[in-house]
Amino acid sequence: MAAAARARVAHLLRQLQRAACQCPSHSHTYSQAPGFSPSGKTTDYAFEMAVSNIRYGAGVTKEVGMDLQNMGATNVCLMTDKNLSQLPPVQTVMDSLVKNGINFKVYDNVRVEPTQRSFMEAIEFAKKGAFDAYVAVGGGSTMDTCKAANLYASSPHSEFLDYVSAPIGKGKPVTVPLKPLIAVPTTSGTGSETTGVAVFDYEHLKVKTGIASRAIKPTLGLIDPLHTRHMPDGVVANSGFDVLCHALESYTALPYHMRSPCPSSPIARPAYQGSNPISDIWAVHALRIVAKYLKRAVRNPDDVEARSNMHLASAFAGIGFGNAGVHLCHGMSYPISGLVKTYRAKDYNVDHPLVPHGLSVVLTSPAVFTFTAQMSPERHLETAGILGADIRTARTPDAGPILADTLRKFLFDLDVDDGLAALGYSKADIPALVKGTLPQERVTKLAPRPQSEEDLSALFEASMKLY
Repeated sequence: MAAAARARVAHLLRQLQRAACQCPSHSHTYSQAPGFSPSGKTTDYAFEMAVSNIRYGAGVTKEVGMDLQNMGATNVCLMTDKNLSQLPPVQTVMDSLVKNGINFKVYDNVRVEPTQRSFMEAIEFAKKGAFDAYVAVGGGSTMDTCKAANLYASSPHSEFLDYVSAPIGKGKPVTVPLKPLIAVPTTSGTGSETTGVAVFDYEHLKVKTGIASRAIKPTLGLIDPLHTRHMPDGVVANSGFDVLCHALESYTALPYHMRSPCPSSPIARPAYQGSNPISDIWAVHALRIVAKYLKRAVRNPDDVEARSNMHLASAFAGIGFGNAGVHLCHGMSYPISGLVKTYRAKDYNVDHPLVPHGLSVVLTSPAVFTFTAQMSPERHLETAGILGADIRTARTPDAGPILADTLRKFLFDLDVDDGLAALGYSKADIPALVKGTLPQERVTKLAPRPQSEEDLSALFEASMKLY
């Protein structure tokens, strides 16, 4: 990195640190009684843990036909993408369905990084098929598409934006019963097999948004480490970065009892509630696995121990963030993916420009955690230590830079692109990136400190180059 550019990044990060709010209302402890936020709105006083049933084991996919038989399913939708439809995970599922006498139809037109258009195509297929159960085999794109198809086929008179998160959609609560959905993840990143979230590109605004409701979470997640053998190195890395940021963001999110407003009814309590004592356990455990195994999993496809553990870490982090939420890395990632120009990631066999979700999330992480550190410096230092930093003599005010440097080293060791500039973005794109972040209130409001448009601009600028 040129000296001038390096100095500019350092200056931006120092500005973000100095601007951190020190008021008592942003202290990150669980000893505070519920009460009123600085704005006067009543804050929440409870959190709820919702998670899919999970079954883990090498070869467990072959049980899917028996599960559907036990559910009484007679007409099943098997959803996947074009690439996976030719690979062993899908064949294993089909063999099990045939063996157990389950009638099924295959939908293999899932788009990697789905859009509202690709969601609508899957929804139309589901409506016409009148299915009584669903099986999703793939990564987050497939599982999220299947969740949406199940939801809208179960609520056929709803408009598409009815269930999409505000402010882009109406964010209506889901009150209709859905059909059983079994998720079979083939990547180790999204944790979508555990969550009630489905994310897509809303092309009209060129931003990512989603549907978030406990009602759409899978009935069962079959986590089979045998499927990790089919992941290319680049997919392992980018999926792992998603796990990394799920854990870091949920652990450093605004505590649940500081989130406002307090819901008028339990059904109105959001899926993403803020950090809480139960999610914390899963987030920290997932982070320890990432620290130990991600580099090994990327570098050696035959390292079964590493890849199996990353497959579990994805679910662990999913249990954590699926109830606590994420914040700025994810909020800022959505326009990074949505505004992609010509960038195509290595190891992704797609016919369109693509910034993989995990990559779009992790590139802003050094700047983001410098920005948030003074809200909960102990947690930021703790996570830096888990990721390999020596924090024995660390000073609390240095928590942000220490975690940021630890993340940069982690990414450099895995040959990650040198910031947003390497993806084709420049300073001229920052206003559009900020504009695409502003609608992401579902997650940005869970950041432990508020952020202005100027703050977001500085974060994007500091993320143009990493090293």
